[in-house]
Amino acid sequence: MPVNLSIKNAPDDVVSRLRARASRHHRSLQGELMAIIEEAVRPSRPLTPDEVLSKIRQLGLSTPEGAAAMVREDRDGR
Repeated sequence: MPVNLSIKNAPDDVVSRLRARASRHHRSLQGELMAIIEEAVRPSRPLTPDEVLSKIRQLGLSTPEGAAAMVREDRDGR
């Protein structure tokens, strides 16, 4: 059974950006909010090898040593 949800006291600038996003996606504000919620709770799937490579490149890693250094830096910063 569907449940009604509401968001109270949403800041005007957030609502404005949501409306603009909905317009870009050719959806109503309600449709855009539902799409955002569905994306947020969608079960994750394993990354494809191409997606892993893309993420590695986004991080600027080119060698295993670079990756290890990043892990060490994160670990030591805690």
